[in-house]
Amino acid sequence: ISTNALMEKLYLKYEQKPWTETLKLVHFCMDKPLGRPVSNPPDGPLLSCMEKIQRTLNAKSLFSVMNRLEALSKQKGLNSHVSPSGTACYITSDMFYIEVQLEKDGKVMDVKLAHLGEAPVVKMRNYDAFGKILEDLSNLYRIPGSSEMKAKGYLALQSLEKDLYSMSLQDRTEALSRFTEVLHGKVGHLVPRTGGTPMDIEFYISPYQVLEAELNPDSQVCGAKVVVTVEGTDTFHRLPISPLIADFQTGEDGSPAFLPLTDELSMDLSARFLLKSHQPIPMSSSSIEEIQRLTGMLWIQIADLKLASLHELIVQSTLKEKCSEGLSTPNSCFFVSLPDCPKHCYFINKGSAEKSDLAGALVSKIPFTHPKCVPGIIEVLRHQMAYNTLISSCVSEKHINEDDSELLYFEVAPQKNTSFSVSFPHPVKDNLACVIINVITSREIQCSLHLHPQDPTLNSSDDFISRAVKR
Repeated sequence: ISTNALMEKLYLKYEQKPWTETLKLVHFCMDKPLGRPVSNPPDGPLLSCMEKIQRTLNAKSLFSVMNRLEALSKQKGLNSHVSPSGTACYITSDMFYIEVQLEKDGKVMDVKLAHLGEAPVVKMRNYDAFGKILEDLSNLYRIPGSSEMKAKGYLALQSLEKDLYSMSLQDRTEALSRFTEVLHGKVGHLVPRTGGTPMDIEFYISPYQVLEAELNPDSQVCGAKVVVTVEGTDTFHRLPISPLIADFQTGEDGSPAFLPLTDELSMDLSARFLLKSHQPIPMSSSSIEEIQRLTGMLWIQIADLKLASLHELIVQSTLKEKCSEGLSTPNSCFFVSLPDCPKHCYFINKGSAEKSDLAGALVSKIPFTHPKCVPGIIEVLRHQMAYNTLISSCVSEKHINEDDSELLYFEVAPQKNTSFSVSFPHPVKDNLACVIINVITSREIQCSLHLHPQDPTLNSSDDFISRAVKR
């Protein structure tokens, strides 16, 4: 039967019945406990369909709001029930509960969240993205074991968050701008966790974004972020269950001084901490190995990663961000227009993924077990983002050019780890000139110009090029 014929039969069957009866029928069919994980339930299509119906109704009445809250709870594997008055919905699990207070017209008055053993706190005045909040809350407790072990996992996350917050205060002053904190702070710009929304760390912002914010102070410029959370594992890890930074003490190098992991301050849990990125970050194999060294965990084996050319990964990620979807660019040729300048044509040489120095992988989460790892991880991520930003500046959604007049041609080729070359025709000779750009750290860039010995010099010193590229 065709879709149109099926829809026509449904319309004829239910045209005399209001939506409320249809919703009651769907709820009646769904009103059974979920005895298995919700990752792949048999009634998944029904849950999805119910959620779409609720979204279409736009939750404009008390009845539809309650139905949508119940549907969201079931989707996330949580229990829910309505108060006798019909104006409060309680969403519960073994480790937390949420109380949603509603008015008679369905308007949300407030939402209270309470973790096990904690007093409830009013967290929000509306339920936009409520499903994501429920999912984040559930993820906090996805640790194998009893309720006591899950509570210890939550306690470990709290301890980590307190230590990260202490580190963020160590180099914070009243005159410190958000951008300075993002680019130079030990743990970037930190936003504490609220309810189910995890703590996030903004760790890098590009020069383009800094300029945009300076030119338009009202713009909401947002840099690269990771969220801080905890996940269950098959093996045990020693995690702190109490803050390890005491009285802002620092070591000889100015880094925080941590208390030792004694039995009173830590315990073995089938869990580990995570820094998670919403968008996978293209990272070189050398950056991945550096993070492995910092965390002391072979959290991801190089051989197990889906290795590819680092430049290929950066190009595809940039196109996905700029165009919402990756474009097919077999020639890797991009045209970029600059003010008061001939149009640039960039050819991105992607190198070979078989050479480890030129290979990379998409990384979306970084596990660790101790708060001391975070500053080092943040520095590696900043370094990688600075490199990625330079390569992505040569990528545009325009890879077909209608006008070949006054074009300047450049080839961008990987060299080793976080260095690359930019080759271009010499302005007055038929030879090529080349600039080697070495991204030493996120704040230090070294450039060197290379010419044929018999070609005339160009009026640009290495220092001038370095300062220009850094800016």
